[in-house]
Amino acid sequence: MSGTAAGERLARAALSRLTEPGDERVGRWLRTMEPAELVRGLTGTGPPPPGAGAERLAGCRARARTLDPEGDLRAVARLGGRYVCPGDTEWPAQLDDLGDARPLGLWVRGSPDLRLWALRSVALVGARACTGYGSHVAALLGGGLAERGWVVVSGAAYGIDGAAHRGALAAGGATVAVLASGLDVAYPRGHAELLGRIGEQGIVLTELPPGGHPTRHRFVLRNRVIAALTRGTVVVEAEYRSGSLVTARHARRLGRHTMGVPGPVTSGLSAGVHELLREGACLVTDADDVVELVGGIGELGPERRGPVVPRDLLPPTAARVLEALPGRGGAPVARVAHDAGTSEERALASLYELRALGFVERQGDLWQLADGSSTSVEAKPPDGTPVCGEAVLDLG
Repeated sequence: MSGTAAGERLARAALSRLTEPGDERVGRWLRTMEPAELVRGLTGTGPPPPGAGAERLAGCRARARTLDPEGDLRAVARLGGRYVCPGDTEWPAQLDDLGDARPLGLWVRGSPDLRLWALRSVALVGARACTGYGSHVAALLGGGLAERGWVVVSGAAYGIDGAAHRGALAAGGATVAVLASGLDVAYPRGHAELLGRIGEQGIVLTELPPGGHPTRHRFVLRNRVIAALTRGTVVVEAEYRSGSLVTARHARRLGRHTMGVPGPVTSGLSAGVHELLREGACLVTDADDVVELVGGIGELGPERRGPVVPRDLLPPTAARVLEALPGRGGAPVARVAHDAGTSEERALASLYELRALGFVERQGDLWQLADGSSTSVEAKPPDGTPVCGEAVLDLG
């Protein structure tokens, strides 16, 4: 690690314990003050920063009683981690888009280079109490993106987050967990093993120093880091009041791609995603859709179309002649030619071609559809009463 002086790193580590993540007032102070100067001002060993209220200063001085940034750095080093600061070569520059809410630094565990991984990353987030459908889709997306060389970023929570991480790990791919607690605090506890695997195979990071415990407020602020770090955010299942929607809306404000996976309209867990789609997020259904949006020029998903059936391969005239035959009974060549908009000679040639292919058969002077090749059926209720004048439903 290089780029940040040891004294500034130490001061930023101290500020991460004195202040809360995403505090824009702290960001404004750092525009005109050095980190060490701000630490002295907040702890009472120097002039207080401009506009600092008595309550804030009292809170910082209470925290300062146990302040030990050198000990925090050593504790994280024992975990195999490090403290990455703005100015380091490993610092992801896209986090600067957060302005005054930019992290003071990131406590990071995992050997890969965070900046390089973040350049090609996608956030997958969603409901904690997800359905089996949501968990399945998140795992498929995580695995699919990992197989295509993308880093999957999420919050390591139960539900969609955990499924996305596991999908990426199962594919032997890269994944990053962004925590709302210290690196040494496994939260949720049930994901301790998962977080261990991510730390070995990927990256775990947080704004909070060792021992930092999660709170509702910190989860909300954590979401802005997920949004800023990645090229786009995909939401898989979310209710109207969901932290996942906060992440997606942060991403949209930052100019990142926002995406949603649709679900059943009868499920409350689909409501938030569908509202996001109504607001202009892109609908995605698999990793190819996601990569087409967030990837570079030429990273296009496959063409979406139904299966090719034999009649799709017919020449245009033969296809019109086939469609001109009645659904029941037969018709003479003259009528078929009229309905197909072609000459009798062309119609007859096409009919013989269609007979060779098994689509039609001849009965005397009449031509009719062969058994099993009917292209339409009359829509009638069970009692056989015609509907809308014998309405025809195309089954081709």
